[in-house]
Amino acid sequence: MNKKRTLGVLSAAVVTAAVMMACTENAKAKINMIFKDAPRAGVAAKINGEEVTDEQLTAEAQVEMMQIKKQEYDLKMSLLNKMITDRVLGAEAKKEGLANAEEYISKKILKGEIKISDSDYKKFVKEKNIPESNINEQVKERIYTYMKEQKREDMVQAAVAKLTKGAPVEVYFSKPKSNIKIEAGTSPSTGSETAKVTIYEFSDFQCPFCSKGAKIVGEIKKKYGNKVRIVFKNFPLPMHSDAIPASEAGLCIHEQSKEKFWKFHDVVFANQSKLDAESLAKYAKDSGADPKKFKECFDSKKYSDAVKSDLAYGEKLGVRSTPTFFINGQLMAGALPIEQFSEVIDEELGSK
Repeated sequence: MNKKRTLGVLSAAVVTAAVMMACTENAKAKINMIFKDAPRAGVAAKINGEEVTDEQLTAEAQVEMMQIKKQEYDLKMSLLNKMITDRVLGAEAKKEGLANAEEYISKKILKGEIKISDSDYKKFVKEKNIPESNINEQVKERIYTYMKEQKREDMVQAAVAKLTKGAPVEVYFSKPKSNIKIEAGTSPSTGSETAKVTIYEFSDFQCPFCSKGAKIVGEIKKKYGNKVRIVFKNFPLPMHSDAIPASEAGLCIHEQSKEKFWKFHDVVFANQSKLDAESLAKYAKDSGADPKKFKECFDSKKYSDAVKSDLAYGEKLGVRSTPTFFINGQLMAGALPIEQFSEVIDEELGSK
């Protein structure tokens, strides 16, 4: 390439770069902000001379804000647990003349290879509802590996728990607690209205994770009875085309009887693959609802606005996925094990 052509290409490149930089600068125009100390606690900003509080700023993102706080807490706890394990077992290793915590774990805690019995394996598969047809040798090996890792962790934690029993670790940060205010309105509920604990269930009848959540709700009802009140809020996700009709059907049945609604709740979550109008009518009848009254209500879409209202209410609170639960205002996102629900419920029952 000759010198003249080279200069021409370079000039063109420079012009192109300049144009791109100019366009980029225009696209990145920013709102004029000044960052300074708040005039008093709880004030987040001032717009046109009017103060905006932290509460106002996050009013429509309470769930996301709480999830971020919980993630931060969980991370700090995970790091703290690791540090405690390393330091406590490291100190024990030193007493025993061993190199480090890992050698102490291997020789003094595990004492050889971790073994999983056939009965423990079968119990695990049953509890996790893993179909036998889905288990091949590779899957079986992964299950055994997972169980060994869990058993190792349990054994190590038990050892650390024993060693710290007389010398507790002092922790200077606490688990975040939300206090999101939710109104029950006319939503379906079960349990005493004067119960010390109220659980709000934002759910979608077509969501597979919500089906697992419904089973947990059933376990909570059996375990706590009238000590806990459960309120159901419809939150049909846009990708589930049958969720809205199912929600409307549920409210039609609730109109007849709240007990029949909860029967419908359980039947639908157990039969998510068939939520067409004919199937919903069958589930309504199976739940004890009057078929004629149900059909009139369902066909007229009487509760269409009520379902939309539930959805809008959940979105305003910051609900973005299902199932989402609130236990006395405390967020529990997802179909988590009942042990995690019980931990919060028991804490709330004991604090009142």
